[in-house]
Amino acid sequence: MIRRPALRPPVGRSSGADRLARLRADLPASLVVFLVALPLCVGVAVASGVPAELGLLTGIVGGLLTGLLPGSSLQVSGPAAGLTVLVFAAVQEHGLATLGVITAAAGLLQVAMGALRLGRLFRAISVSVVQGMLAGIGLVLISGQLYALADAEAPGSGLGKLAGLPGLLASTAASPRALTAGAIGIGTVAVLVLWPRLPARVRVVPAPLAAVAAATAVTALLDLSVGKVQVAGLAGVVDLPGGADLAALGEGAVLGTVLAFALIASAESLFSAAAVDRLHDGPRTHYDRELMAQGVGNTVCGVLGALPMTAVIVRSAANVQAGARTKASRVLHGLWLLLFAAFFPAALSVIPLAALAGVLVHAGAKLVPAKALVPLWREHRGEALILVVTAVAVVVTNLFEGVLLGLLLSVLKSAWDTSHLQVDVDERADGVRVTLAGNATFLRLPRLLDALEQLPTGRIVQLDLTGLRHLDHACRSALETWEERHNRVGEAVVVRVPAGV
Repeated sequence: MIRRPALRPPVGRSSGADRLARLRADLPASLVVFLVALPLCVGVAVASGVPAELGLLTGIVGGLLTGLLPGSSLQVSGPAAGLTVLVFAAVQEHGLATLGVITAAAGLLQVAMGALRLGRLFRAISVSVVQGMLAGIGLVLISGQLYALADAEAPGSGLGKLAGLPGLLASTAASPRALTAGAIGIGTVAVLVLWPRLPARVRVVPAPLAAVAAATAVTALLDLSVGKVQVAGLAGVVDLPGGADLAALGEGAVLGTVLAFALIASAESLFSAAAVDRLHDGPRTHYDRELMAQGVGNTVCGVLGALPMTAVIVRSAANVQAGARTKASRVLHGLWLLLFAAFFPAALSVIPLAALAGVLVHAGAKLVPAKALVPLWREHRGEALILVVTAVAVVVTNLFEGVLLGLLLSVLKSAWDTSHLQVDVDERADGVRVTLAGNATFLRLPRLLDALEQLPTGRIVQLDLTGLRHLDHACRSALETWEERHNRVGEAVVVRVPAGV
């Protein structure tokens, strides 16, 4: 059971004593978040096809800058597995230098959306679309990291990764080095899966840190020949964008990537905020301010040439569960990342890539809502279908197009669900009375036309529209055309729809 910390100071305690009490809670919480964030920052960077230092740099900005800004008190920001697929595609297509421009432009767009008070609108996005997006990301992430698990290079597209898995399995079986790396990666996943079942005193150490540390220790003790993380420190990692890089914003493909970065990072951050708010009893998130804080962080990350950031539910939940009470914990976690990257970068060079791949395979699996899919199918088949189609579209096409397709399906489903049209036909001696009630939209037009065309000709037809709550242009035009045609052979008396409909 998750403890829900109260952020209000106890009654009767002095302000100085209260600040000391908050610091005693926030300091150990910041260390826990730092230990969770460290392997994830490095792993996300490696999976995105960029130097590991860029992931650490994003985590530092997420702590020291975004952590200070208003919006959410306990939410922690940094590089996220949810953007890995999109970042990897952007780097492959546009180059690492353009990534900073894309990230900065996306951050400025987030700031503008927050200033226009659009943050709350993200709460209106269908949950099925979000779950489908995350499931698609998880599938692509898993399929891509399976190659890293065997020290092999992954194909570029999602379908290519899936199609190449049989060949990967065959090549791994024939290579001792690949088998060794695969064993390290599988062992890492096993530790992550089994860790929650261990005694509480053992689980004080975060699972990702324990798994990576164990894999690193085994690799060093046995002197295994596998690929390791390449780290050069923060000294030469900052790459300010130049004029040629800024010119890339004139390309349509780059602008599309900017929009995708902004929308997906915003959605992931604000959905994370909603989840974190359910974990504690403190002040609720101000969504517009949080969106602007994320935008400022991404703008700075882009200027520095780092990875884009989002709020990350894994780190945020760890922050709450560790007893954090104020935003000081997330700021301090950024400080610990900075000190580690500045003074101990060589410590990362002993980490096997297969261990980080195992961490990301486990993270990708948690993005796929396999257990929730069957109950969702039983209760809401339309929503389950949207989830599956969105996930498949993300894998087959790309993240942006997959989400757009999911949103389109969600809108169409909502239109279909709300477009209930009741057609009652009452044949009398003096004629036929047809009563329409509900919402007459183009989605119900075939049913409406079928009912009208089956009416007898040569008789008086009274068409009562007063029960309609909505009549769109397509149905109105169809009714007018039917009335004109019926009056040629009979008589149509139409009780008009009220003016407000």
